[in-house]
Amino acid sequence: MRYIPNSAADRQQMLAEIGIDSIEQLFSGIPERSRLRRLLNIPKALTEPELIDYFRERAARNAVDYTSFVGAGVYRHHIPIIVDALISRSEFYTAYTPYQAEIAQGTLQAIFEFQTYIAQLTGMEVANASLYDGSTGLAEAVLMAQRVSKKNRFLIAQTVHPEYRAVVGTYAKNLGIQIEQIGYTPEGRLDPAKLQAALGKDVAAVVVQSPNFFGTVEKTNEISDLAHKHEALSVVNVCEAMSLGILKPPEGADIVVGEAQSLGVPMSFGGPHLGFLATRDRYVRQMPGRLVGMGKDQSGHSGFVLTLSTREQHIRREKATSNICTNQSLCALMATVYLATVGPQGLREIAEQNILKTDYAVTRIQSRTKHRVLFPGPRFNEFVVELKDDYAPRAQRLLKNKIVPGISLSRFYPELGNAVLLCVTETARKEQIDALVQGLA
Repeated sequence: MRYIPNSAADRQQMLAEIGIDSIEQLFSGIPERSRLRRLLNIPKALTEPELIDYFRERAARNAVDYTSFVGAGVYRHHIPIIVDALISRSEFYTAYTPYQAEIAQGTLQAIFEFQTYIAQLTGMEVANASLYDGSTGLAEAVLMAQRVSKKNRFLIAQTVHPEYRAVVGTYAKNLGIQIEQIGYTPEGRLDPAKLQAALGKDVAAVVVQSPNFFGTVEKTNEISDLAHKHEALSVVNVCEAMSLGILKPPEGADIVVGEAQSLGVPMSFGGPHLGFLATRDRYVRQMPGRLVGMGKDQSGHSGFVLTLSTREQHIRREKATSNICTNQSLCALMATVYLATVGPQGLREIAEQNILKTDYAVTRIQSRTKHRVLFPGPRFNEFVVELKDDYAPRAQRLLKNKIVPGISLSRFYPELGNAVLLCVTETARKEQIDALVQGLA
């Protein structure tokens, strides 16, 4: 207890208050066999210079000089320096949930701006204050659709990120939700014929992702129209939010949910990231998480407040839409600063760079290697290559040349055999793409 800032007299006073004489008595309820009577088996303490040297040496082992062509839900994009500079301000960096609106106007306004950006990008009428990440966000969207529709049968495209589908399955397992997966066409899109055959009045929602896991752009509005004809909701998942800078928003959907890591949030070994959810006004009270709104105080001045917060700590537990206990407001601030910095035109130009560099990589692989690019058609920064030989040894050779290739799809889609998913963003230079192609040749 030597790091607790109190004196021996303070400790004795606290012990006396609870009626014991020593710290040993405080732990007397722990059986002797469960108590450790020796020092922990850890190295000796380091001085500050030694500690700095230790972590510098460990950090030097990080493979920062590798070129990565891995996507699959986490994407490498350039983040302007201003993002870090602004989110590191102490009033943002250390702020907790803005319960007291009168002293948290800056945080509340930043969240409000984030909601506005997401609503504009998705074509929806309202967006929440963020969710933990894309996968749990999709699960929350499914639960929301269940509440709205009062139905339990869901049709989910196999082209939705397989790990997102797994998270949805975990959420749904004990809630009476029935999940049916709908296959894809040779073009790598949700099969409309299979969807049509599976639809019925008992379907709560159709869940599709665009761009999907293969990088292919789905016909989301046509899928939404088909769902609505059968009185089902349409849920569109977006893993790669950068695509919203150039693709037509899924305005026909009822719920748009996804991952906004691409908008100024570092990859960070897989998290923390930034989930978002947007919907139509009529469903706002079934939306999980929080909603920041604008109002006026008693003096008539405009201000920002937590308008809705339908979680179990604020209302009756059985009426709560979610048990989400905080929002990713710092990550949401990163996205807000990023979007404000690049602006609408800048976001479109970055998205165009993703498309152009992806097309260049596809063209080079088709013309310079013996491998086949699957799923022709519109795509965004990811594509699938069917290799003519075994992937593992080729991947090892690429790694030796400091190139991290894409992921093997056999883990998620055994029917695709020796196929690999590659990702090219605006950060990839021409010579790096050429080196990848040469390694694949």
